[in-house]
Formats: sequence, C-alpha cells, structure tokens
Amino acid sequence: MDSTSILDILRDMIGAILWGSAPVLISSLVVGLLISFFQALTQIQEMTLTFVPKIVVIFVVLGVTLPFTYGVLRELSAQIFDLIVSGGI
Repeated sequence: MDSTSILDILRDMIGAILWGSAPVLISSLVVGLLISFFQALTQIQEMTLTFVPKIVVIFVVLGVTLPFTYGVLRELSAQIFDLIVSGGI
C-alpha cells in the first residue's frame, strides 16, 4: 500500500462525508438565513424562534435523505471492504 492509495481512500472518505451531510447542512443554513431575515425585518429577538424551526427542518431532511446518505456510506464501505479482501490495505 503506497501513499497514493491512502490519499485516494482519504479523498473518498471526505467526499462521502461531504455528500452525506450536505443536505442537512444546506437546509439548516437556508432556514437559519430565512429566520435571520425575518428577525431583522420584524425586530423580534426571540431565542426559541431560531432553534425550533431549524431542529424541525433538520429532522425532516434527515428522514427524507436517509436513503441517500445510506447509499453514499454503503458505497464507501463496500469499496473499503473490497480493498481489504483484495489485500490492498
């Protein structure tokens, strides 16, 4: 096992982490920005107004995108296990 194969595995792992977490992170970013704009326009500074909608959106997005995230992680783990079986690691 040389350094290029290790870097390929690490690149694939980082890519899987980014692809798996992207839907949740992007949706929470969008909801946070919308709530911030709403608070700036109405000057309502309620703390629970920022947390409750974000938590609800995160759980909904997790429920919807769970098969996609599972597919990404399954593909990565299958690739790693194939390398282990073939003696690449």
